[in-house]
Amino acid sequence: MNVVERVAFLVDKLNLSPHPEGGFYSETYRSDVNIGTNSGKRNLTTAIYFLLTSENVSKFHRIKSDELWFFHEGSTLTVHKLTEKGHKQLSLGIPSSGNNTAPQHLVEANTIFGSSVDEPNSYALVSCVVSPGFDFADFELFEANYLLEKYPDSSSIINKLT
Repeated sequence: MNVVERVAFLVDKLNLSPHPEGGFYSETYRSDVNIGTNSGKRNLTTAIYFLLTSENVSKFHRIKSDELWFFHEGSTLTVHKLTEKGHKQLSLGIPSSGNNTAPQHLVEANTIFGSSVDEPNSYALVSCVVSPGFDFADFELFEANYLLEKYPDSSSIINKLT
C-alpha cells in the first residue's frame, strides 16, 4: 500500500475529518467528568486521532490546556513551539541513536504551537490527549503578522505554519 492509499485508508477507517488547524482528526474520547476552569466547565480529558501529511501543516495555534502527543506510525513529526526563548522543536516518532526523537511529548497549556511532517511524501498518525479537555472556545488560531511582530527571529517557521 503506497502513502496515498494508506492515508485514504486511515481517514476512512478512523473516521477522520478535516481539522481547522490542518490535517485530519477524530475525537475518540471525552470524559463524562466535568471540572471548573477559568474558562468555565470543561471535560476532565479528551483524546483524538490526528493525521498530518507532508503536503499540509498544523498551523500555529494555542489552547488553554496541556496536550500530550503520542506517535503511532508514519514519518517523524516536529512539534514547533513559540516561546519567550523563541522557536523550540519537539521531535515525535520512534527513537533512534543520535536523535532526540521520543514517542511522547507534552505541549504545555497556553503555548503557541503547530506541527509538520519531517519526510516528504509521507504522513504521521498520532494521538493527542488534552487535560482539561479540549473545547473549541479555548482554541486560538494565529495569523502571520501577529506572530512575526512578537517573534521576528522565527520568520521562516512562522511563514510555513500560518
